[in-house]
Amino acid sequence: MKPSKLRFGVLGAGRIGKIHIGNLANRIPGAEVAAVCDVDRAELAAVAAQFGIEKTFTDYRELLALAEVDAVAICAPTDQHYQMIVDAAARGKQIFCEKPIDLSLAKVQAANQDVARCGVRMMVAFNRRFDPNFLKVRETIAEGLVGQPQILRITSRDPGPPPEQYIRASGGIFLDMTIHDFDMARYLMGSEVAEVYARAAVMVDPMIGKAGDWDTAVITLTFDNGGFAVIDNSRKAVYGYDQRVEMFGSGGMVTVANNTPDTHILCDRAGIHTALPLHFFLERYAESYLLEMRAFVDAVVNRKPVPVGGEDGFKAVVIALAAGVSARENRPVKLSEIHQGVATHA
Repeated sequence: MKPSKLRFGVLGAGRIGKIHIGNLANRIPGAEVAAVCDVDRAELAAVAAQFGIEKTFTDYRELLALAEVDAVAICAPTDQHYQMIVDAAARGKQIFCEKPIDLSLAKVQAANQDVARCGVRMMVAFNRRFDPNFLKVRETIAEGLVGQPQILRITSRDPGPPPEQYIRASGGIFLDMTIHDFDMARYLMGSEVAEVYARAAVMVDPMIGKAGDWDTAVITLTFDNGGFAVIDNSRKAVYGYDQRVEMFGSGGMVTVANNTPDTHILCDRAGIHTALPLHFFLERYAESYLLEMRAFVDAVVNRKPVPVGGEDGFKAVVIALAAGVSARENRPVKLSEIHQGVATHA
């Protein structure tokens, strides 16, 4: 007998894991959390108690062995994604995976091939596609209301840098932070990226440079359709989480401003004052996390293609790797160069 709900095992009970657990347990009627896994026993016990989850594991392979788990949400650190995907696919589990799939393009390619071979679905969690504001921009462009897309501007700035341990394991700003913007650029432009030119520097914290990364970047993308995108990133915006998008086209322009806790405007002798942007990604993109998981559940239950698949994950990593090469070598990098590199080592 087919279960009435899609039963999830959540791999990782950190910040994003808790968001997905809360949504699956309380806000998506067609889903439930059957089990959760985390190496931190105290964190695991606290999450299980909070959401009434009976089955907990510190070894994800034990969770994958459960017949009552239909799908997994992979919320573990990036360096664990690849093996978890391979093992989950082998067990016939449907897969929802946080970005990126892996830091190695060859492993991303191998993971996608494994998923296809095992006949399961995998959705990559580029949640910003599901943000109502950005979705409206996408619809406006698709309806032709700005004409032919010509120049896309994306601003993405964090309120403060992550700790050194995170920086060292993240894969760098392009694979960790800008990767969302690379996916958004493809999504909004409706075309593939042909060339990347990136400039990056350490302007926020010398620790980030010592860890081998940058904290400030400007990237120009050239698309197959002739359009351009300009992305700017910073690890520290003193006024909060800065997330803005603008598409300029032959027939007009559409733009999205920051979300704020309220919409008050105070006008006095000193100037015009409004609330600061929402603090960080958990607050700013709360609705998008819910909507993306609903979309995944709908795709699995109704046997539809996932809206953001492994190929999208692959293409975003290609752009991120090209940006890294460009920033290090101070030159434009065609994506065909990165594709050739993975083909050579496959």
